[in-house]
Amino acid sequence: MTFLSPQDLCGLGGTSRYWRVRIRHPSLWKYFLLRDLPLWSSIDHLSMPDMESLEKALWESSDSESRDFMADYLRASPACRGLWHQSRPAYETVTSFLKSMVMTAGPRFAMFGPGMEQLDISWVTTIMDSPNILTVTGVTQRQINVVLCSCMYSGQHKFNILTLYSTDRSERESFRLDEESGRPVFSLTPNIQEACQAVNGFIFVVNAERGRESDEAMEKEFAQITAMLEPVWGPSSRPLLVLSCTSREGPECPRVPCLKTAQRLKLSLLPNPWMVQDTVAESLPGFLDGILWLLRQTGMRI
Repeated sequence: MTFLSPQDLCGLGGTSRYWRVRIRHPSLWKYFLLRDLPLWSSIDHLSMPDMESLEKALWESSDSESRDFMADYLRASPACRGLWHQSRPAYETVTSFLKSMVMTAGPRFAMFGPGMEQLDISWVTTIMDSPNILTVTGVTQRQINVVLCSCMYSGQHKFNILTLYSTDRSERESFRLDEESGRPVFSLTPNIQEACQAVNGFIFVVNAERGRESDEAMEKEFAQITAMLEPVWGPSSRPLLVLSCTSREGPECPRVPCLKTAQRLKLSLLPNPWMVQDTVAESLPGFLDGILWLLRQTGMRI
């Protein structure tokens, strides 16, 4: 049955009770998960499977027979995730409606990360020069290293991107080693602390080109993310969108799969909702999917 696609198997399972049982065999869907996960262009905090147990041999995992790998697959597949959205309690719906009446300028997202400066093509410049993808209604330079972009999603939903650049090498490398763990700790400047308190969510741009994914770089990126998302700056309900970005599409820019990016950044350790979305600085594929997820996480009904 591995010659059939997951879509075909789901259709076959709907034909009779016999096939409904047959197609749910755990080894079959575990095979599909291991095969397809590295190929998917996005993953989030709800769809990320338990990779430790998934990568075990079927006969080594004690919960293999009871675990529903088919449900894991359907929950993780981007095609299936697009068909459903997590329902919110009624009080949250009312709260988001009232919030939308107050926040006339739309939610604000802080955008930061090494992918904004390491890629051959400027990520921000492409956004500015692509009105067919995203409408930029205004640009304001608040400080030397802070640029506020007012944007419009689908011609009607306003939001703002607060772009945080590094001013110099000393700020880019403002890490120190923790005395107990030996891991890097990122120190925020006062203006960045102020920005973290003022936003409704975060966009982290990571360089996903192969050859840049060293353990040291990932440790520093994780330290930067956790410093920005510290509970002292705001609630842990604020979402984090990780844009896993390459300069161009094609074999000249091989990419790290978004699943590996999520693992190496240790996103499953964060209390915040998160999503990793593959994209390309040259043409921005998948960028609007990430923005749509962010806006929905802040309570917008889209």
